Amino acid sequence: MENLEALKFPIGKYEHTIQPSYLEIKSWIQDLEEFPNVLASTLTKMNENQLKSSYRPGGWTVLQVVHHLADSHLNAYIRLKLALTEDQPLVKPYKEELWAELADAQDTNYESSLAILKGIHARFTACGNALSEKEFSTLYKHPDYTQALPIHFLFGNYVWHGRHHLAQINLVLRTS
Repeated sequence: MENLEALKFPIGKYEHTIQPSYLEIKSWIQDLEEFPNVLASTLTKMNENQLKSSYRPGGWTVLQVVHHLADSHLNAYIRLKLALTEDQPLVKPYKEELWAELADAQDTNYESSLAILKGIHARFTACGNALSEKEFSTLYKHPDYTQALPIHFLFGNYVWHGRHHLAQINLVLRTS
């Protein structure tokens, strides 16, 4: 079971930085800006069998992971926009495991999801780069958390999220 957990979380679980420095947040934004290109570079090294392979027993295929990244990061961007335009909005979670089973997540062409990621990350980082240090403390509510979250949480969490899934994809590259 411990081995399965290591495969599921190859870089460990997300640990939120409670009070990140402004420079740390800016570094996260830079990482988010670069992520789609890093992902694209990794995917070009994979053959069709690898793209259809899972990084662990019972896990998503690489293709499902890529489609999930587009879905998830799109939701993050929308949460950011809601937090910036409403007073502590309650954001809606989504059932990612069910989304991963829908027809579009079974598509063997990852280019549409990569295009979504490139566009969303361009917008997400443009928005983040325009924020003042104080604005990163703007709050939103998520039903999975007991307290309101500052929007800097979105940036840190989605840097981890991208790295987390990239590490899973790299497991397939290394083991096949």
